[in-house]
Amino acid sequence: MQIAYRARDITEAHIIAGLLKTSGIEAHVGGHYLQGAMGEIGTAGFTNVHVDDEDWVRSRALVEDYEAGRLA
Repeated sequence: MQIAYRARDITEAHIIAGLLKTSGIEAHVGGHYLQGAMGEIGTAGFTNVHVDDEDWVRSRALVEDYEAGRLA
């Protein structure tokens, strides 16, 4: 598995995971339990969206579109 996105918080991670899933890419959000331990731990890089190795390139293209505001 590869990290497709490093989210600021758990909510943003789930938004990205949902975007990927609607595009047919299985995504896993990590960091659920760590968030509660330290509050905004997402900024420390613990809240990530993971995808299978073979889906990484396509998932990164979708994330880049999201970040650039090209998705409506």
